[in-house]
Amino acid sequence: MARLFHVPLSPYCRKVRLSLAEKKIEVELVEERYWEKDPDFLRRNPAGKVPVLRLDGQTMSESAAICEYIEETRPEPSLMPKSPEARYEVRRLVGWFDDKFHHEVTAKLLYERVNKKVTGEGYPDSKNVKQGARAIKYHLDYMTWLLDHRRWLAGDQMTLADFAAAAHLSALDYISDVDWNRSQAVKDWYAKIKSRPAFRSILADQVPGFRPPAHYADLDF
Repeated sequence: MARLFHVPLSPYCRKVRLSLAEKKIEVELVEERYWEKDPDFLRRNPAGKVPVLRLDGQTMSESAAICEYIEETRPEPSLMPKSPEARYEVRRLVGWFDDKFHHEVTAKLLYERVNKKVTGEGYPDSKNVKQGARAIKYHLDYMTWLLDHRRWLAGDQMTLADFAAAAHLSALDYISDVDWNRSQAVKDWYAKIKSRPAFRSILADQVPGFRPPAHYADLDF
């Protein structure tokens, strides 16, 4: 069985979990307190980051590379389109969420509100929180524009781009930092994607000291 070293609210870990679940790959989840720099964990990934996946006798790190490996070795059901142009668009949007969205939103909201408390780094920086709250509006508007032109974020089929976005938004939703009333298109997209069986284990996550809103696991929110 595959083994994934993860943190429940990490969007990068959630993206990998969604890919594994969509492909119906059984996985043992092992919570890793990466900030404690355990020597055994550092041997698995000297970068000291999660996720780390043990699969096919290999130990793999970096979520984008892991998801591409899963896609190449387990191509069905496909999370990448066939044409080079469409695959480029998926990769562009995965990069958008894992880089730009993460830097401007996730790091300013989730990391300030949750990670600092969990890792004992202190209290949230209100300036960062305000910046993140402003920035998420821009990103939701961009997603709305995409969904006004497409069925899914990258095109007419659900792809890894949708999982990347949903991984970030689901983690933020756990701490009530997504205004779902801002965009009906984004709300409908999220309701559609979180109703998939692949989302079940993520919606069951519990983080000590933090309680999700009532709608978090509601498929009809």
